[in-house]
Amino acid sequence: MPIIRTQPLTAADFAAYGDVLQATGDPDRVINAGFCGRWHDRARLDFGVDGRAGISIFDAQPRSLPYVCDLLERHPEGSQAFLPMHHNDWLVIVAPDAGGRPGQPHAFLAGPGQGINLFRGTWHGVLTPLHSPGLFAVVDRIGPTPNLEEYRLDPPLTVEA
Repeated sequence: MPIIRTQPLTAADFAAYGDVLQATGDPDRVINAGFCGRWHDRARLDFGVDGRAGISIFDAQPRSLPYVCDLLERHPEGSQAFLPMHHNDWLVIVAPDAGGRPGQPHAFLAGPGQGINLFRGTWHGVLTPLHSPGLFAVVDRIGPTPNLEEYRLDPPLTVEA
């Protein structure tokens, strides 16, 4: 079984797959009479021609490392953002496209306060919290056409810290 190791989630290392969403450094704006920092317009959301933005709440069961990954998926009609509703680490697995199937996967360890926005068509693992609760707000495309492709990994992939 192939093995990959996690690396910290950084905007530079994740740039080919999507946006890292976090409030670091000085805010772009200070609002609400000086009581709130705003990190403005941090995700390149894409919902296609006939889609619209939807916000859903996901509650995923926690997993642990080493983690066996046997399924990757992608959403060809729109982007998908995951915003944790907790302050725990969580696992992000992504892969480039290689002619309609996933290429070499990469694993990132998202730290507390880090969310992601996956670009349209990015292969990724299922939502993988490493601790309870596994609550996430998810912003993705709602529309009339199918927006999910799945790919079973054979052999599966093991992700280690």
